[in-house]
Amino acid sequence: MGKKLCLKNYMEDVVFSLLDGLIKEKNACACERCKYDIAAIALNNLPPKYVVTESGEVFAKTQLLNQQFRTNAVVEILKAIEIVRNNPHHC
Repeated sequence: MGKKLCLKNYMEDVVFSLLDGLIKEKNACACERCKYDIAAIALNNLPPKYVVTESGEVFAKTQLLNQQFRTNAVVEILKAIEIVRNNPHHC
């Protein structure tokens, strides 16, 4: 039997890898609710990068090295930080 396949939006990994640093840089709220709100807003405005196989995952990771790809993610996260800062949902 083959390996179990899994469908994953690799863009989630990209956003979460950048999130903490950008939140700290912008001195934004770092509570769990705000982090997830920021991530959700950013991900809704970024193209998904779904992977199924190990080779697909390798391809997606090479895209992360592309400066424009990373820049697009940073821009959307920064926009999301401002949205959440102006409309927080935490206590």
